[in-house]
Amino acid sequence: MRTKSVIALLLCVAIFVVAANDTPFAQRKLSRKTTLADSITNADSTRLDTIAAHLADSLEANQPDTTKMDSMQLAIYRHNKAIDDSIHLDSLNRQRANGINSPVQYTANDSLVYDATSKTARLYGQSTVKYENMDLAAEKIHMSIDSSLVHATGAKDPTDTTGHTLTGNPIFTMGSDKYESDTMAFNFKTKKGLISKVYTQQEEGFLQSELSKRNANGDIYLQHGRYTTCDAKHPDFYIALSRAKVRPGKDVVFGPAYLVVADVPLPLAIPYGFFPFTKSYSSGFIMPTYGDESARGFYLRDGGYYFAINDKWDLKLLGEIYTKGSWGVSAASNYNKRYRYSGSFYFSYQDTKNGDKGMPDYTKQTSFKVQWSHRQDSKANPYSSLSASVNFATSSYERNNLNSLYNPQTLTQSTRTSSVSWSTTFSSIGLSLSSTANLSQNMRDSTISMTLPDLNISLSRFYPFKRKHIVGDERWYEKISMSYTGQISNSINTKEDKLMHSNLVKDWRNGWNHNIPISGNFTLFNYINVSPSFNFHDRMYTHKVMQSWDAANQRVQNDTIYGFNNVYDYNFSIGLSTKLYGFFVPNRKIFGDKFQTIRHVITPT
Repeated sequence: MRTKSVIALLLCVAIFVVAANDTPFAQRKLSRKTTLADSITNADSTRLDTIAAHLADSLEANQPDTTKMDSMQLAIYRHNKAIDDSIHLDSLNRQRANGINSPVQYTANDSLVYDATSKTARLYGQSTVKYENMDLAAEKIHMSIDSSLVHATGAKDPTDTTGHTLTGNPIFTMGSDKYESDTMAFNFKTKKGLISKVYTQQEEGFLQSELSKRNANGDIYLQHGRYTTCDAKHPDFYIALSRAKVRPGKDVVFGPAYLVVADVPLPLAIPYGFFPFTKSYSSGFIMPTYGDESARGFYLRDGGYYFAINDKWDLKLLGEIYTKGSWGVSAASNYNKRYRYSGSFYFSYQDTKNGDKGMPDYTKQTSFKVQWSHRQDSKANPYSSLSASVNFATSSYERNNLNSLYNPQTLTQSTRTSSVSWSTTFSSIGLSLSSTANLSQNMRDSTISMTLPDLNISLSRFYPFKRKHIVGDERWYEKISMSYTGQISNSINTKEDKLMHSNLVKDWRNGWNHNIPISGNFTLFNYINVSPSFNFHDRMYTHKVMQSWDAANQRVQNDTIYGFNNVYDYNFSIGLSTKLYGFFVPNRKIFGDKFQTIRHVITPT
């Protein structure tokens, strides 16, 4: 009991000495990041270290000598010491439960006022407070260390004479959630807060409210809120929410709400609503729309299923059906691989029946539409590239599609063009390939002009007889070089309904063009340069025209013969050249010393 009395007395003396020698307020300029422990000045730390040393010496001096105790006294002493340690540990745990668990880091651009008596701190001028994963920035911040409370507000704008504009409004960030407000109160321990005039973004929408409350789970309860997709502080349109509950990153559930456009409330109200927020794809059914169409009857359309396959591509399957027998299916997909390629694909097929079967006005048509867009990143592959822009539809498709009936631009479109381009290079052998496919479609008379494909082949100059490992002088035949260029073309001009029934040999215009130049460069008698060259040009066709004289009708008769046909020509040339140099010394009497020697060069070829 004497030991406890001495400890209590020394603690009272230490507290009295600290209170007598320290001022209740300490104000200083901040220019670095610090914690609340750094608010104690160096003099305070020195005094505390001295007092702690005196306490340790006093405690050690008043400790009983356990070596002079018998077994009974030693057991009683250890039992009492264990009880004292347990009481002291419980006291520390209670103090820790009422306080905070981690250091609080803060900065203030202007100044800090710390009250040691009430354990509060006031920060002024672009202040920030960081605790665990929470970050608060405001012009003014007031912290209460014992209750773990923090209050943040903005400051009046000196340039505003009315005094209604605030600068440095609180911005609170916790994990991926971010809130902007005029006034904020937050409890570090319970993670609950009260926010005035909050502004936050959830996915593609923005939420505002006059008063908000945040619970420990991160849910926000709004009163007199606004939801809009306009990013302005004062939106042009929004849904006014009387009250709502926001689960960040998940959804918003709200009570009575109405639409406001240009600050004018509209008579469009709903008793309750729900907005989902999701950052991941999810599969699900797509509900169809219903209606009535005079020629095809009642319908269910645009219903199906959405497949969220992964983050790189998805798939949407839709269908439509009519009571008079018409039906259709469509598939749409988007794909994207970062830094490689991206694109979309769409295909639709329709079986349309207009009128009643057996009646004179009954018609049946099948139509389809294909759209493909593909883009490749320029840095994905420096040796190969692929791009596509395909928009093909049968002429009857737009007339039978309900979406096109209400789109005048689609109905008045006269031509459609599609193209696909591909190129690659084999740098090791100097070979380059490039191919294009083009389609031009006239929607008025269903005429189609198609080139599929137009392939170009190029092989850079190479020396076929050159040795890989040269030993000695270069041989004359090693100077022979050659290259190759070729083109394959396949095109057709026809009607839309005849395209799929066309014959590749008889209806398409196709051929293969080859060009092979061979050249060399030699030296004859050490003075004459010899440059022979040989060019071979070859053309391959799938048909030819034989012309003959019709003596009976006195005219030329043309007969088309189908099959493999080859036409070629070649030419050979040789060039010789050399250089002759001469020197002429001019007459001194005529030219004097101005010209020493005149050199002339003759280059005969």
